[in-house]
Amino acid sequence: MHALDFLFNLKSLGVELGTLVMFGLMLALLVLGIPLAFVTLLVALIFAVGWFGPMAVPLITSRVYSFVSSFVFVSVPMFVLMAAILDRSGIARDLFDAMRLIGGRLRGGIAVQTIFVAVILAAMSGIIGGEIVLLGLIALPQMLRLGYDRNLAIGVICAGGSLGTMVPPSIVLIIYGLTANVSIGDLFTSAFIPGFMLAMFYVVYVLIRAWLNPSLAPVPEPDGIPFAKKLSKLKGLILPALVVSFVLGSIYGGIASVTEASAVGVAGVILSTVVRGEFSLRLLRDAALQTLSTCGMIVWIGIGASALVGVFNLMGGIKFVSDLLTGVSDNPTVVLLVMMAILFVLGMFLDWVGIALLTMPIFVPIIIKLGYDPVWFGVLFAMNMQVSFLSPPFGPAAFYLKSVAPPEISLGDIFKSLLPFICLQVLAVATLIVFPGITGR
Repeated sequence: MHALDFLFNLKSLGVELGTLVMFGLMLALLVLGIPLAFVTLLVALIFAVGWFGPMAVPLITSRVYSFVSSFVFVSVPMFVLMAAILDRSGIARDLFDAMRLIGGRLRGGIAVQTIFVAVILAAMSGIIGGEIVLLGLIALPQMLRLGYDRNLAIGVICAGGSLGTMVPPSIVLIIYGLTANVSIGDLFTSAFIPGFMLAMFYVVYVLIRAWLNPSLAPVPEPDGIPFAKKLSKLKGLILPALVVSFVLGSIYGGIASVTEASAVGVAGVILSTVVRGEFSLRLLRDAALQTLSTCGMIVWIGIGASALVGVFNLMGGIKFVSDLLTGVSDNPTVVLLVMMAILFVLGMFLDWVGIALLTMPIFVPIIIKLGYDPVWFGVLFAMNMQVSFLSPPFGPAAFYLKSVAPPEISLGDIFKSLLPFICLQVLAVATLIVFPGITGR
């Protein structure tokens, strides 16, 4: 009885203690192993009823509807479908073979070429998990066979495969744009150079390590492939280049919106599989099922997070947290660094979709109030989420690679290999904070 009385009198706690109880309850339910989407929805329902009474429940449904009915959200399943089709085609393998010829006999060339392949794959679909699995199947055996240092090879694949967070058309940027109500086209334009900059950080790191310690990346022996065959392998670059040109060119050229460009990308990838003779109804069905599974997860997290943020806002919680953050210091840079630290810690435990949908409705108004550009902050957020993909204990990149890595490579080996690349990502975040002009804003 006392528990019910407490439940229906949550308002008596006040916003300060109510916020603490809300996030404590969330943490406890997550520790029990309940998925984030259901945790946020359950907590939102408890606080809606306990704070405002049963009549507040329709407020949750209206908040959820505004999230799922956004036209731009249609681009998410389109880009996921592109990645799913790429997973099942030989496009990535041919792209890797073509880039290997360009890399030549450069020391560390295979690792560098893997990073460039990752950039091209990211620009084709903006999805992360599929890229890491593809590169784990194609590039990891190649580097290990050539005598590359195992830690370097693992780090390159996980860090390179995570570039889909930054390189347009990034799903992270799309979700941020929807949450923060800023132009996704502007986000894509602003993220292009920082994404390439991060890739260059990886390339420079690989080349310096290979130069300082040649045993880490042996120079490959001449392959003896005739010039005519090399020329035919270079054809593997044509279809990916065309897809990237159509998708990004139509967005940057103002010909199509992000949603329309995503449909163009799907059509381009399907056409590529037809040209290559790989298209089948089974391929399309499997890709569609994978898309349904991935997007279902994103939608459910979105529904739960939207409901929770809506209830928290009505409680006065967003204003309370905003005052708390801005009260940390009069210096806007200090407030920004506190936000980055919060995102970094959350990234160690939560999925980026949940982080974006839970924190951005609170953080973005503060950022605007402090005089920062929300588009620049979106790029900074995406760069921070790069770290979350690699950071232990739940860095998803490590688990993606573990699923296809040789049995002798443990999860501990993978996380240890990622530490230098996490440092490079933190350096990239710091560079964006110190030199915001990199985004062109």
